[in-house]
Amino acid sequence: MTDALKTSVLALDGGGTRCRLALCDGHSVIAVETGSANISTDMAGAVAQVRDGLEQLAVKSGAPVEVLAMCPIYIGIAGVTGPEIAGRFAEALPFERVRVTDDRPTALAGALGGADGLIAHCGTGSFFAAQIDGRSRFAGGWGSVLGDPASAQWVGRRALACTLEEVDQLREVSELGAHLLARFGGSAEIVAFAVTARPADFGRVAPDVTAFAAMGDPLAVEILTDAAHEIAITLHKMGWKAGLPLCLTGGIAPQFRAYLPPAMQEACIAPRGTPLDGAIALAHDFAREVRDDDH
Repeated sequence: MTDALKTSVLALDGGGTRCRLALCDGHSVIAVETGSANISTDMAGAVAQVRDGLEQLAVKSGAPVEVLAMCPIYIGIAGVTGPEIAGRFAEALPFERVRVTDDRPTALAGALGGADGLIAHCGTGSFFAAQIDGRSRFAGGWGSVLGDPASAQWVGRRALACTLEEVDQLREVSELGAHLLARFGGSAEIVAFAVTARPADFGRVAPDVTAFAAMGDPLAVEILTDAAHEIAITLHKMGWKAGLPLCLTGGIAPQFRAYLPPAMQEACIAPRGTPLDGAIALAHDFAREVRDDDH
């Protein structure tokens, strides 16, 4: 291992949309991107994405895979539900010194750094986090079957369900509903799609919802309003009070800002960094622990 790599770390942020893997020496960052990963729904696929990223990083950095694998790495990835599954995932990877957590700590560290505040992270899935008086707290992230309110998959699934209610004449016909019926080819095709759809598949319906909401479509506005209501209720339970900064992170989250209560809208700030930035910061913390233990 070169002298530069002796003080370098690896960091990975992975979720339902993509994985990003970075090599950082404390000054410069070399990053690559691969596909989606969730270790609960597809452990083997997640391992393959990490290995693919490592190979890409080797090409981009000029360092062999075997050498990169010796660097301490912090992995924040979707689907970590406890120590057991995190351990199995770590064992399936080629790294010598690795810490695996879910993707919530990396998102919190990236968005807020060391400052107090809360985040509502809504991507393909969703979760919430608070950092108050130096103490962190997390909620959600339990997956599409039992949770993920206000996520892109939640929005997409809700839009399709409401479209079928329109077919049953249980609600007023909307332009969004007509669009989705045309997009999928009819109600039977929507049902067939839903049988095998993964969260990311439902999530790909969400941009239609946000686009129609921007045009004032009643169904689309209703869905985003309901999502924002879920966010507001959860943030209050997590300890949000007027004056505490709030970050809306993840692909769809900023779309909900206009539907939040006015005080929450005013509290919204831009994230200080990305989840990958958070993973890099946590990787350096992990590396210091490792080096202290070595001494």
